[in-house]
Amino acid sequence: MFLALRDLRFARGRFALIGAVVAMIAVLGVILSGLATGLADAGVSSLRALPVTHLAFDKSASGELFSRSTVTQSTWRQWAAQPGVRKAEPLGQQLVHAQLTGSKAKQLDLAVFGVEPKGFLAPSPLKGKPLSEAPADGVLISEEIAKEGVGIGDRLTVGQADTPLTVVGTIGHASFGHVGAVYAPLPLWQKLHYGLPGQVPAAAAEQATAVALQLAPSADTAAIDKRLGTKTVDRAGAFAASPGYVAESSTMTLIRGFLYAISALVVGAFFTVWTIQRRQEIALLKAMGASTGYILRDALTQVTAILLAATAAGTAVGLALGGAMNGSAPFSLQTGQVTMAGVLLIVLGLAGAAVAVRRITKVQALTALGANR
Repeated sequence: MFLALRDLRFARGRFALIGAVVAMIAVLGVILSGLATGLADAGVSSLRALPVTHLAFDKSASGELFSRSTVTQSTWRQWAAQPGVRKAEPLGQQLVHAQLTGSKAKQLDLAVFGVEPKGFLAPSPLKGKPLSEAPADGVLISEEIAKEGVGIGDRLTVGQADTPLTVVGTIGHASFGHVGAVYAPLPLWQKLHYGLPGQVPAAAAEQATAVALQLAPSADTAAIDKRLGTKTVDRAGAFAASPGYVAESSTMTLIRGFLYAISALVVGAFFTVWTIQRRQEIALLKAMGASTGYILRDALTQVTAILLAATAAGTAVGLALGGAMNGSAPFSLQTGQVTMAGVLLIVLGLAGAAVAVRRITKVQALTALGANR
């Protein structure tokens, strides 16, 4: 790094400027990674937490499957009897508007999941009673709902029928479509779903949104779907059924892609100009016997040092800003995502610089003697 180190000392201002630009891009990379993860968590964290491998919906449903699918009791019972099916239970899902009663009266939006109280879908509460020990109107609330001031023992009313819900326990982080999740016994969910104030009719009591499945690898879902008239997707495939999930994910991916493309262009443009400006020094090194490979390695090592230092500084600032944003925005930092953002910035920056410094191969030793004049 003979020439590289002297360049860094001689043109401290210029290299500090490009380092600052790379650092700001690194900050944006961390922030965008945290926002992308946070938005995804707010949209589908309740689905990620489901102990299922697949979900079976009505075959006629499309798009946001949870709001357009209805399956019957005979469907989930037939699924349970199919080869390769370890467990099959009904799952209801409904977005509702609720009213918190009592001294803490306020309005809330809830993503209600209807499950069998003693089934494998029923979550274990962090505090309070499980659904299997709760009264018929008992529900478990996620921490998103608890942060709204709702606690164990509080009562909620839902819909025009003012169907009562009693909070009997709390679970961890779980949301659907940016709305906090509530887990209710399936009969209670059916009342909410059909807006019924009293006893659920027999026809409604035999319906749910989807069939939650735990399948063995040998299960032939295509053949079973054909026989039963369902549409089966794996758990990750069901994320697209969350309102706005696909649009949010694709938008954040596009923004991050443009950010990294810009980083490669910025670094490449800087080192293109820098290479042109030091043609005389490069030519002099070649006249003294330095090989093209040596000078290329020298230049790329210089780029790597700048990218590593600037990316580390920008990532540290991004983590600090992300920590300050946590709680005020759908923001979640994960080590893997942050690491990938930094690695991509360095790799793409090196790619842009490599294209720029290839001009070194065209510099002739005679240039040092003024042959181009």
